[in-house]
Amino acid sequence: MPSKKKSKLTQPSSPTEPSETSVPWWKDAVVYQIYPRSFQDSNGDGVGDLQGIIDRLDYLNGGPESLGIDAIWLSPVYPSPMFDFGYDISDYEGIDPVFGDLYTFKILLKECHKRNIKLIMDLVVNHTSHLHPWFIESRSSKDNPKRNWYIWKDAENGKVPNNWMSAFGGSAWEWDAKTEQYYMHGFTKEQPDLNWRNPEVKDAIFKMIAYWLDMGVDGFRLDVVNYYFKDSQFRNNPRSFFRGFREYERQFHFFDRDLEETHTVLKEFRKLMDSYPGDRMSVGEVFVPPPGDVRIPATYYGSSDQPELHMAFNFAFMYTKWNAKLFRTRIEEWEKALSEEMWPNYTLSNHDQKRHITRYSKGKFTLSRAKISAIMLLTLRGTPFLYYGEEIGMLSDKIPKKSLRDPAGIRYWPLPVGRDSARQPMCWDKSKYGGFSKSEPWLPISRNIFENNVKTQESDPTSLLKIYKKLISIRKSEMALKRGSQRLLFRSNDRILAYLRIYEDSEILILLNFSAEETRFYSGGEKLRSERAKVLFSTHRKEDSYFDLNIISLLPYEGNILRLE
Repeated sequence: MPSKKKSKLTQPSSPTEPSETSVPWWKDAVVYQIYPRSFQDSNGDGVGDLQGIIDRLDYLNGGPESLGIDAIWLSPVYPSPMFDFGYDISDYEGIDPVFGDLYTFKILLKECHKRNIKLIMDLVVNHTSHLHPWFIESRSSKDNPKRNWYIWKDAENGKVPNNWMSAFGGSAWEWDAKTEQYYMHGFTKEQPDLNWRNPEVKDAIFKMIAYWLDMGVDGFRLDVVNYYFKDSQFRNNPRSFFRGFREYERQFHFFDRDLEETHTVLKEFRKLMDSYPGDRMSVGEVFVPPPGDVRIPATYYGSSDQPELHMAFNFAFMYTKWNAKLFRTRIEEWEKALSEEMWPNYTLSNHDQKRHITRYSKGKFTLSRAKISAIMLLTLRGTPFLYYGEEIGMLSDKIPKKSLRDPAGIRYWPLPVGRDSARQPMCWDKSKYGGFSKSEPWLPISRNIFENNVKTQESDPTSLLKIYKKLISIRKSEMALKRGSQRLLFRSNDRILAYLRIYEDSEILILLNFSAEETRFYSGGEKLRSERAKVLFSTHRKEDSYFDLNIISLLPYEGNILRLE
């Protein structure tokens, strides 16, 4: 593939409300995840790149008509042989030629900061590429100084060392004929796991982290952070035949993830992060399988005296089915799991999961559900993470077998476990390749391109894109939505998700009808400070009109943001 050219130039207790200057930027931010291969191609090779991101920064936050986000999280852009499309890294301190070069990255960082956009990088340090110089040395001989940088084991009675499985299928152990031992890989065999029990590994990784922090990077998203340490005794995982379709899902992963030693390393990692100015941020992918358990990611925050990650993703929220009662429960559980000093975050889509607009699709009501999702995501207490394209309603298409690129999707086809449908190119206009590229993209363009593209929706005042822009603008202007406490309301109504955001003397009420039925009820025993509210945003009502809170009547899929008088 040709090299890129250089750039052209519950309700928590009510804590004392923080002052304007004491709150870290990431608590007020709206974060936007970019999958770089799929955002914008600048040189016509069909693959997105760093210059393409630079060219689209004004769309993200370049003026009054921009989306208005505060930070971007980039999926990996490091040098990689691309067996797992960047999550198999061969050089932690460079940029892959398919994306550009380090010079272009520094321009991207500068241009982001010029627009008040923070830049968060992906930190993939559970494993490296099998072509990383460290692993090449490690597998060269048993007595190589880097042998113990990875996890090597002898065969057990001529078989694999234990029953651990790869998340991408098959055993987690790969035989190396040259040195006659197995090495462990939690994902593809081209992604050998690092041995975090070796202090030299930690020192090398921390040195690399400092390299990017010194450059000015604002934070990291830590890939599979709960996988770093494995059981020192290599005990077999218990299993149950009834837990899932794949062998990996049938195991209870007691011995290959969520080990206590990970927390020790994360405490040291946090000290490194906190030694830098500017409130550098970390958010962890603490993977838990469906339906998810919020108590697990909560432990990766650490404590007030021994902090770990600044935030951890809540997969239980992402896995939640379309139901107001279920979402209310997930929100309550998350708030309960986090102590007062911990800050929540919410996301509904990412590069590994089918887009939520597809998961929640319901025929003619699909757009209505997308609007309700957007209101919820951008008004809950915590930092919202958006995934590129969700603001225009991009769907996850079924990718033809011949076009599959994801190794998990290829291995398990036709089971719906592949990730390609979450990674299709961004639709900027309705041209042949969606304005993404001048040549055929690396993945097929979305089939809903004619309606769900940026150019079309920018000229439509009722579009989903316009709604996202409005919601982000309201969030930025209302302290109650950025930093206020939260109180869930009307728990007896299973169709309505309702909550109050409170900051000093400002109270904002969010009412969301998750059903296709009109819902009318008395507010009754809920103690609200006023019987009427001003409409800040509504899917069905005029802004600046007034809402009677004595009798609440919501049309099908109606959503409202209301300021109590």
